[in-house]
Amino acid sequence: MAQIQQTLLAKRFRGFFPVVIDVETAGFNNQTDALLEIAVTTLKMDDEGVLSLDKTLHFHITPFEGANIEQAAIEFNGIDPFSALRGAVEESIAFKEICKFVSKSQKDAGCQRSVIVAHNAAFDQGFVNAAVERCKIKRTPFHPFVSFDTTSLAGLALGQTVLAKACIAAGIEFDNSQAHSAVYDTERTAELFCFIVNKWQALGGWPIINEQEETSDEDVN
Repeated sequence: MAQIQQTLLAKRFRGFFPVVIDVETAGFNNQTDALLEIAVTTLKMDDEGVLSLDKTLHFHITPFEGANIEQAAIEFNGIDPFSALRGAVEESIAFKEICKFVSKSQKDAGCQRSVIVAHNAAFDQGFVNAAVERCKIKRTPFHPFVSFDTTSLAGLALGQTVLAKACIAAGIEFDNSQAHSAVYDTERTAELFCFIVNKWQALGGWPIINEQEETSDEDVN
């Protein structure tokens, strides 16, 4: 069964491994503003092609040297960047562990490259890319510019673009009091992505007809 799971997940996204990410930051500029928190959730697929959450890795991050911290941003997300209770680690430590974690999951799934899945993906991907560059990590599992944006997917599938409203429309419980925690937002985003992918499959959208026909022809031959 493990081999079937790997093959289906690898085929589903053309060899790409979807990895759901959420970042909490001290502003909107990924070059100057501090990255304060990140969570990463990997996904798995069963032998029926149903996608679900697998594992989550989470870090509080120490602001990099010289990082800008916008007061409005930390008031919004409720993070005290310099609280010892956060148990924060340096960016380099967090991202080395994240790359190792994602690379292993990607390999186990039989995929060649990982793709970031996020709500407003350009924002999260920009902060991830900037951190990877600051940490001088030369080999990263993440594609540098391809991403799956659940904002766009939810707008198409559910008519909603706000994460909380999209989750509610999908029947996924969403607690606003826990929002803007990287772990909570990542796992709700992952559930939303899985819901949309699985709904598309249930409606007959995958495998595509050409793949079914090719399989049929191979069976005959």
